[in-house]
Amino acid sequence: MTDEPSPPTVTEVAAAAGVSAATVSRVLTGRVRVSTSARVSVHDAIAQLGYVRHRGPRRPDRLPQRLPVAALFFEPTARLFHDTFSAKLLAGAEEELTRHGIPLLTMSATRGTIASATQFLTTGGVGGVLLLGGHSSHPLAVSLAASRVPLRATGRPADGLDIPFVDVDNRDGARQAVEHLILRHRRAIAAIAGPPDSPAAVDRLDGYRRAMEAAGRVPHVAYGDFTTASGGHAAAWLLDRMPRLDALFVASDAMAAGALQALRKAGRRVPEDVAVVGFDDAPLASYTTPPLTTVRQPVSELGAVAVALLLSGSEGEQDCPVLPTELVVRASS
Repeated sequence: MTDEPSPPTVTEVAAAAGVSAATVSRVLTGRVRVSTSARVSVHDAIAQLGYVRHRGPRRPDRLPQRLPVAALFFEPTARLFHDTFSAKLLAGAEEELTRHGIPLLTMSATRGTIASATQFLTTGGVGGVLLLGGHSSHPLAVSLAASRVPLRATGRPADGLDIPFVDVDNRDGARQAVEHLILRHRRAIAAIAGPPDSPAAVDRLDGYRRAMEAAGRVPHVAYGDFTTASGGHAAAWLLDRMPRLDALFVASDAMAAGALQALRKAGRRVPEDVAVVGFDDAPLASYTTPPLTTVRQPVSELGAVAVALLLSGSEGEQDCPVLPTELVVRASS
């Protein structure tokens, strides 16, 4: 007796269609722009291989339609009001929920509220939860991952946290930034990375290292915490150790703004002496001096896609799409 063949995977569909697995995921979700030829190739491959989209059995197939969805942050609420990334993310999520007549609740999980928040979220208070930010060690994130509450993370969760997610292609965004700097004939390209416990920061640093190694360059890295002050401190640290520094890839626009201030204080001209590329395309990127070249991520779309998948109940590995990033060139490089 022979074993039955295993069902085809997204990777096999991608190979048959001649596209990436991320493109297959985008076609399956139906929420991201994909070229007509790629879409046709994916559907032809699906039909040829007999691929069936998996839906995880652990949680309900669809949300209870009349219950609100909670957007859960792991930062104090006051900080969110100054965070344009979170505002765009919530706007995209809310727009998608409004199409289905479902309200959005915004919650923060800080010390002193963990027990009550856990009880509320896991005992029928909401129809589903959007996790904003990857905090694998946070007890509430761990509890939700082990519960039957419909769940979706925006951004790749940290290793060890089994949660379906939607992410942006942080590695490829970093690659685009490094290759842009190389094309600008920059030789000593350093990076200011985000905190090592942030999955997005880890992926951006990995993309930088890979691109540098592919070009035969030596990586040089300093670390910040995504704040403007930390970017300034990291840039000053690099300048002390790299007298010939002529380019910086910075893992957030806020840190890049701090780096620009440090370069100005050190008498380095941007971009003549040092080119700078950030990440996010936050509103401040257009108002720095000079305006900041940066990697744009589709933040509103990230929130909308996360909601669409949360509502559909999809949570297989193939239903964790990665959205493309785009380099926006301004005067800093």
